[in-house]
Amino acid sequence: MGFKIAIAGATGNVGREMLDILAERGFPADEVVALASRRSQGTEVSFGDRTLKVQTMENYDFSDTDICLMSAGGTIAKEWAPKIGAKGCVVIDNSSAWRYDSDVPLIVPEVNADAITGFSKRNIIANPNCSTAQLVVALKPLHDFAKIKRVVVSTYQSVSGGGKDAMEELFNQTRAVFVNDPIEPNKFTKRIAFNVIPHIDVFMEDGYTKEEWKVLAETKKILDPAIKVTCTAVRVPVFIGHAESVNIEFENEISADEARNILREAPGCLVIDKQEDGGYMTPYESAGEDATYISRIREDATVENGLNLWVVADNLRKGAALNTVQIAEVLINRGLITPKKAAA
Repeated sequence: MGFKIAIAGATGNVGREMLDILAERGFPADEVVALASRRSQGTEVSFGDRTLKVQTMENYDFSDTDICLMSAGGTIAKEWAPKIGAKGCVVIDNSSAWRYDSDVPLIVPEVNADAITGFSKRNIIANPNCSTAQLVVALKPLHDFAKIKRVVVSTYQSVSGGGKDAMEELFNQTRAVFVNDPIEPNKFTKRIAFNVIPHIDVFMEDGYTKEEWKVLAETKKILDPAIKVTCTAVRVPVFIGHAESVNIEFENEISADEARNILREAPGCLVIDKQEDGGYMTPYESAGEDATYISRIREDATVENGLNLWVVADNLRKGAALNTVQIAEVLINRGLITPKKAAA
């Protein structure tokens, strides 16, 4: 007996990716339901070799649904996740609405799968920020070996993190450059075509942006509250795939060779690190892939026990949809939920 799964936000970038990944991985679902807002009612989305008609969340009864994979934005998640959870349906939410709630586990399966048991308090599990997900996958095995003290990360984030409108803006602005049309920023604060913007999300009182704060707060919650983290988040003119330049200071000794060997064996990691032209991963190459890629592993001589890494992943997959599906798989594989239909 398989599970009944709902995808809330099925018409968005991440929702469509969730449907693709469920099909690719042969997820044990007897039924998959696509949900979105009223404006998308009747729209068709692909699920494997099938087509699903989108239903509205407002009219859907979650009482016979086992898991809701939600990528509908923070406002909707804040309102709907508790209602859905109260129906006995486990919500795995991709927004930032529940990440910092002490009663809601924030999960990256390769890093802190054991923390998932806390889901029963609210029937809600949070998926981390796209930049945090790939970062902690790379940090976890190194932290286990040499204990991380401090992380300095600069992100190079693709426009798909801002949704379909952001991707269209990059496309339209790039075309406008070549035909000499005027460029009007809309989704972004400045022109994104052939440019980089050191600003993602809103500014906070301390001068950091909310995106930078998310990386700090989520890394501490997922990995270790004692780790010091600072971040600069930058939007780059790439459609899919986030990259990160990561500087790490450890309590104990660790060499670049040791780090390579550790990361080669670590779940979810793929080391592509040849010290030659092209011997590293770029965001373009990560698109459509599940792994977190680590390149440019080298020692930092300016601090004791320091390393530098280059970390790349598909932000729509590991940073969002794939991680959400993996969380659902942990629930099932550990026997934490059973299909309601079987119980009935």
